[in-house]
Amino acid sequence: MVKKKIRYHPNKWTGVYVYELDELYRDKRDLCFYINFRQGRRLIWEKIGKLSEGYSAPVAAEIRAKRVKNIRHGEEIKTQKEIRQEKQQRDKSFQEVAADYFEIKGASLKGIVTDRNRYEKHLAPVLNGLHISEITPQVVEELQKRLNEHKPATVWNVLELMRRIINFGYKTNRCPELAFRIDMPVKDNEVIEYLTIEEVQSFLETARRWPARDVGNMLLLAFFTGMRRGEIFKLEDGDVDFDMKLLRIRGPKGKKSMSIGLSVLSEEIIREEMAWRNEKYPESPYLFPGRNGQIRKDCSAVDRFKKEAGLPPKFRPFHGLRHHFAVTLANSGKFSMNIIADMLTHKNADFTRKKYAQFLPETLTAASNAAADILVGK
Repeated sequence: MVKKKIRYHPNKWTGVYVYELDELYRDKRDLCFYINFRQGRRLIWEKIGKLSEGYSAPVAAEIRAKRVKNIRHGEEIKTQKEIRQEKQQRDKSFQEVAADYFEIKGASLKGIVTDRNRYEKHLAPVLNGLHISEITPQVVEELQKRLNEHKPATVWNVLELMRRIINFGYKTNRCPELAFRIDMPVKDNEVIEYLTIEEVQSFLETARRWPARDVGNMLLLAFFTGMRRGEIFKLEDGDVDFDMKLLRIRGPKGKKSMSIGLSVLSEEIIREEMAWRNEKYPESPYLFPGRNGQIRKDCSAVDRFKKEAGLPPKFRPFHGLRHHFAVTLANSGKFSMNIIADMLTHKNADFTRKKYAQFLPETLTAASNAAADILVGK
C-alpha cells in the first residue's frame, strides 16, 4: 500500500511533506519527510529521511532551500535516488561487468573459450555477487589461496583475466578503478620456440609447394616478418607500400598502427598472394581472405602443414615462427634489441630484451669471459 504524503505545516515549511510509518519511534509512529521542487517543467520528489534518523521538517526545508537556490543558479539537481542509481550503474557487480566484457569483447578474443572456462571455474565462485568496490586485497588473497594447487602460469592467467575484466569496466564507466595493485605471480614457464637448420629447410620447402597458396604464402610471410597471426589476417591492399617498401600493421596488440620494412622476399610473397586473391576473391580487400572473401578468423590447415613439414609436435606455427624470427635476429649478433623490438612492434625494448637477450651470443660470451678474468684475478 502506497503511503499518502501530507503537507507539513504548509504556511511554515514550503514544499515539505510527511507520512506516518508503521514503525514506532519514542512511542509514536515514526515520520518520513519528503520535499518537492521544480526544475524547469519537471516536478521532483526527493525523500529526505526519517524522524528516527535525525531528520525533521526544518532540516527538510533547509535541504529544499539549497536545491531551489542551486536551480536558480543554473545547476542541475539530482535527487538522492538518482545519485544512488547512477552510483549503481558505475559500480556494477563483477558478474555484470564480466557478462558485458564477454558479450562485447567476445568476438575479438581469440582465447574466448579458455577465458570463459577460467572465469566459470576460478573467478565466479569467489567474485560473483561482489561489486567492484567491494573487491579488497583480502578477497584477492582468498582467490589466490583457492588457486594454490595450480601452476604459477594458471594463477597468473586467472588474475590477469580478473584484471582485464575490471579494467574494461573502469574504461567503459561500469565500475570504479580497483583501489589497489594486484601482485602477479612469476610466470616462468614460457617456451621460446625456434627451429633447427634442418627444420627451417623443411618448412620453406613445404610452404613453397603447399597446394593452398594462401596458406603457404601466409606462413612464409610470418617466417620473414615475425608478424602475429591476427596482424596477417587484417592485412589489406592499402597496407602495402611498394614504393616506400613499408608494410603497415593495423593495431598491433591494441596499439596504434605501425609500419615495418618490406623486404624483397616479403614483397615477392605479397605480390604472389595478390595474384591468387584477385583470381579467387576479386572483391575482397584482404590479402589473406577467409570464407567468401571476408576477414579470416582462423587457419586450420596449419596442423596438417606442421605434420607434413615434420615440425616438432608442440611447435605453434604462427607463434613459433615469430619466436624463431626474433631468436634468429638476436643470435646473428647483427641487430640491437631496439631494432628487434621495432621489427616485432613491441612497445619497448625492455620486454624484448627480457625475452630474447639470452640469444645474444657475443654479449653473453663477452660477459662470461670478463667474469672469468675477474675470478682468476686478472
